[in-house]
Amino acid sequence: MNKPFDPDPISPPKRGLLSRIRGNFLTGLVVIAPVGLTIWLIWSVIGWIDGFVLPLVPVKYHPDRLIQDLLGLDPTLQINVRGIGVVIFLLFTIFVGFAAKGIIGRSFIRFAESLVERTPVVRSIYSGLKQISETIFAQSESSFEKACLIQYPRKGIWAIGFISTQAKGEIASKSDASSEMLSVFLPTTPNPTSGFLLFLPKQDVIELEMTVEDSAKLVISAGLVYPNAKALEDGTPPIADLRDRD
Repeated sequence: MNKPFDPDPISPPKRGLLSRIRGNFLTGLVVIAPVGLTIWLIWSVIGWIDGFVLPLVPVKYHPDRLIQDLLGLDPTLQINVRGIGVVIFLLFTIFVGFAAKGIIGRSFIRFAESLVERTPVVRSIYSGLKQISETIFAQSESSFEKACLIQYPRKGIWAIGFISTQAKGEIASKSDASSEMLSVFLPTTPNPTSGFLLFLPKQDVIELEMTVEDSAKLVISAGLVYPNAKALEDGTPPIADLRDRD
């Protein structure tokens, strides 16, 4: 029971109509923006592929022309059918991949690459693009399988990296012959496609339980999105494990 001179309990200030409208607008924007941008990006990529592939197809086989002939519509009527070029591109790519695995396909690729290797400027461009394509699209089980923590740029400051491979050859022999060396890619924030290639002793690299995708989210969000929920549920903050290893 309140006494006569007791102060009234502090109640949160009521938000005005404009403040509530603004809050609802921002909440709706957070929900709509990712969906809208994803749809726009997919639609734009499909349109770009169609614009590149469809000009290579005879006009009478274009999807809009086939629909006009099937329904008996006016030929001047514009019908925008997207996605056919993507289907043609996928089928063509699958066919090329199937043919490249055969004896004739491999022989043709080796012959074509031998011609490219003899062309000075084209050779440099082709070799660089081929290495990038093999790195991105190759089905390799050892590409960025593990995320890790390293001390960078000095001891006591921790950074997230991705273990790529074990250092070999001259790098391994001349860096530290007494310890196994690992090549670690250190991404930058918020663009993880750029970064630094570091060679570190294996004992200085701490592997993380979180996946590479979750680690990339942490890097892109500048630490705002923390995906390692398993460590928090166990009650063991990751930083405690790191200090115990020092």
